[in-house]
Amino acid sequence: METVGFIGLGNMGGGMSANIQRAGYPMVVYDLREEAAKPLLEGGARLANSPAEVASLCDITLTSLPGPKEVESVSTGPEGVLEGMKPGGIYIDLSTSRPTLIREIEPKFRQKGCHVLDAPVSGGKSGAASGNLAVMVGGEREIFDRVKPILDSFGDKVFYAGSIGAGSVAKLVHNMIGHGVRQAIAEGLTLGVKAGVEAEALWECIRRGSLGRMSGLHEGIARTVFTGEFDPPNFALELSRKDIGLATDLGREFNVPMPVANLVEQIAIQGMNRGWGGRDSSVTFLLQEEQAGVEVRATGVDPVKAGRFITTHPEV
Repeated sequence: METVGFIGLGNMGGGMSANIQRAGYPMVVYDLREEAAKPLLEGGARLANSPAEVASLCDITLTSLPGPKEVESVSTGPEGVLEGMKPGGIYIDLSTSRPTLIREIEPKFRQKGCHVLDAPVSGGKSGAASGNLAVMVGGEREIFDRVKPILDSFGDKVFYAGSIGAGSVAKLVHNMIGHGVRQAIAEGLTLGVKAGVEAEALWECIRRGSLGRMSGLHEGIARTVFTGEFDPPNFALELSRKDIGLATDLGREFNVPMPVANLVEQIAIQGMNRGWGGRDSSVTFLLQEEQAGVEVRATGVDPVKAGRFITTHPEV
């Protein structure tokens, strides 16, 4: 069985490394706080004195670090992973970091005959401890297939996203969407409560409505945006524009700030001015595509499967 190194035993790394150890892998670990390694050492892991030493003793080395600065230092800095890694070794960064950074790091490892994957995770501290994490992986497909059993030991939803950096891009997009949705929920709930509805009743109405069954939204995006087909509409833009306008009117009536809702209304108005009122409300994606200079399309998409990839719970 391959020896696994793990660097960074904090909130996320502590739980993930413990799950790897429970899966039976021999381990070498390192953290700036030696006490963080104690549970793993009690389970039979070996403590290293530096990231380089971890890599020198392992077939596969994983890092879980606070951010890009730490990733760069630990991976390619003095006494870093690259310094100790042997040809054929695999480095996997689980941190939420910059896609550009991992794309800059990867060639340095490749020159040494080593492989790199970026595999940021989502699910928070509790998910890291329980093994309920989404793991979004970028890099060589062959290497992903080889290490997937290790990733499966701490993640119940392991996805291959594409070439190096794709995992990091997917994680940032995931969190961006989630934070936007959360702000929209915050605006809606504060509006509803201030307009006189009890929070529990309001939330129950939302939960039992179509919004609460978010798979419908996910499938709708897959059916329209991914195919570029917005006719016939499931819910017309003109109706969506009317509804959001009524909500922003109510916000003004009760002096509730609603920046996201007002932005959505302005985007809907732009779509109406394009003559898209009778098309599906998701047609406003075309405005974003136009400004971004890219189309969001997919071939052979199963709307149900595609819908499952869009979540609204941004966690570390």
